[in-house]
Amino acid sequence: MTPAKAIYEVLSLNQVYTLLLKQAVCIRESGFKPDVIVGVCRGGWLPALFLSDLLENPNVASIQVKSYVGIGESHQPTLLQDVSAAVAGKHVLIADDVADSGRSLRLVKEHLLKRGALVVKTATLYFKPQSVFKPDFYAKQTSCWVVFPWNVKETVRALFEANKHDFARLLQETAALEAAGVPKRLIVRFLKEFSEAQTC
Repeated sequence: MTPAKAIYEVLSLNQVYTLLLKQAVCIRESGFKPDVIVGVCRGGWLPALFLSDLLENPNVASIQVKSYVGIGESHQPTLLQDVSAAVAGKHVLIADDVADSGRSLRLVKEHLLKRGALVVKTATLYFKPQSVFKPDFYAKQTSCWVVFPWNVKETVRALFEANKHDFARLLQETAALEAAGVPKRLIVRFLKEFSEAQTC
């Protein structure tokens, strides 16, 4: 998907929490009780923390994977930081924001199993139909580019970088982003910041 064809779904923090509340109920009803919740950095950090609270499980760890290079563009995921807690012999829940290509989740799950995890399940807020990996738990399915509260600036930057030499297209893309729910004041602020940084 190229930025020109991207359709956005923008979430507020309240909407994220509502989805995670629903997801926590599904996890509990499944009978799965994780010993540790592993958030995939960066998008999985807040879902992991909220699920920690909602599942009343204080054992949270992190792992870092790099995969996105732009809106709708990704490369082969790479493990940048190993899991921050021992997982051998444990039931582990991996938390992330979206299963887009699914390759990052698959990489993390395989890595944790190699580290000796007994059972590994995955939970994402969103699942995309093109994903090669289907999470055990997900709140919604979408084909849209999802903009979470923690990646608004990142999304505007990706649009700016992809369209900085085509001002009309940049305006079209940011208008679509605004129509989806990102406040205009934030878009203008970030575009100004990126533009000024280019002229320095």
